[in-house]
Amino acid sequence: MARKPEMQEVATTQDGRDITRGYISPLELLRPEDQVLLHRGGGDLRLYEELKRDDQVAATWGSRQDAVIQADWYVEPGGEKRLDKKAADFLREQLQGIQFDDVTKKMHYGIFYGYAVAECLWAPDGANVALDEVKVRNRRRFAFDGAGRLRMKTHSNPTGELLPERKFWVYSAGADHDDAPYGLGLGHYLYWPVFFKRSGLRLWLIFLDKFGQPTAKGTYPASATPQEKQNLLAALQSIHTESGIIMPEGMDVELIEAARSGTADYADLYEKMDKAIAKVILGHTGSSESTPGKLGGEDMAEAVRDDIVKADADVVCASFNASVARWLTEWNYPGAAIPRVWRSLEKPEDLNKIAERDTRIKQLGYKPTLQYIRDNYGDGWEADPRAGGPQSFGFSEAEAEAPEQMADRLEEEAAEGMDAMIEPVRRAIDNAATLKEARENIEKMFEDLPSDQLGQVMQKAIAASMLAGMFEAADEAGEAD
Repeated sequence: MARKPEMQEVATTQDGRDITRGYISPLELLRPEDQVLLHRGGGDLRLYEELKRDDQVAATWGSRQDAVIQADWYVEPGGEKRLDKKAADFLREQLQGIQFDDVTKKMHYGIFYGYAVAECLWAPDGANVALDEVKVRNRRRFAFDGAGRLRMKTHSNPTGELLPERKFWVYSAGADHDDAPYGLGLGHYLYWPVFFKRSGLRLWLIFLDKFGQPTAKGTYPASATPQEKQNLLAALQSIHTESGIIMPEGMDVELIEAARSGTADYADLYEKMDKAIAKVILGHTGSSESTPGKLGGEDMAEAVRDDIVKADADVVCASFNASVARWLTEWNYPGAAIPRVWRSLEKPEDLNKIAERDTRIKQLGYKPTLQYIRDNYGDGWEADPRAGGPQSFGFSEAEAEAPEQMADRLEEEAAEGMDAMIEPVRRAIDNAATLKEARENIEKMFEDLPSDQLGQVMQKAIAASMLAGMFEAADEAGEAD
């Protein structure tokens, strides 16, 4: 007999069972596992907030956010029952009453920092609980304890206050396992490219200041006094700002030109770091300064971006569905399947490609119905009477069977007449000694072949097919009217 499965969680992070952390008290705050954040910022997310001041980070991250927000959101019922649809309608009304795009954009920063926190403000609505507002809070105010619970840090309680259930919408992203409630945001990967870019820019400015104009060199005699040396140094410094200087007799000044130029080295570093930033955020090295509407300006680059945008939208929506959508449904419509909100990221089909496809199909002998034209090209179309009205784009099952049935009937009716014609020909060939004699025999008997019976059958078949075609055209013309 098979043993029953173990129902309890085994690899828990509590009670010191997690060897990567050791014992963590349920009341103790967890430290992030992001080593860059810990070592360079002491665990404070202000380290990553500074990254947004970089021009490339601001441009590319803004484009990624806009790509998510521009997609329309929709709510789908969790099931087919009437109660399921009422729950979906209620959730749709709640989202229409708040600035859901703005909320989504702020919660989307969870991808950048690793996690996001929003507080739901509930309000009574008759017998229902309504979502009055969603306020996205500064994630730095919150932390997770040893039991994985969200806590809010305050001045009076730096270890964090335990928060009420079904009040805060929280999600984390980017980590490669579920034991990291802080997630791992894009800031982890952006820190070093931004750091090297800023450091290179600072050295570049020093280089330009140093080699933008020659360095002044002063020579003083061995008998110069400290005051004379100081006067010489002041004169050298004034070369950068004054149009002319005076020098004591016995002291010389010369300008030292730069022996080499390193401008290209700094510019190359700057460009490489910009590409690294774009690759982290956009998934490719395209520039935010390329063709509007395309991050990188290339079809392949845009396809990569679409995958990232869909993943971002799904992470935010899935966390909302698992929390806020579930709470509202269970409070207001007990027993209903949980509705789901998603972002629509499917691109509309290219009408030029549809037209090209329809043209090729038309060359095969088919024409679209009026309803097909309206479904694919929009309203405002009507049948052209000069073209005889629209014809069927394809055959229904009954229409496809009709020609086959007529062909089978023709073969059956014509069998006797065909046999009457073929039998004399067969005898003429059998009685001939050579091919030449067989051909002569057939030519002699050609006019006497019994073709009347076959001709009558073919006459009936042609008439039947014409009547069928006329009936079909009249039927479709009636539908178009």
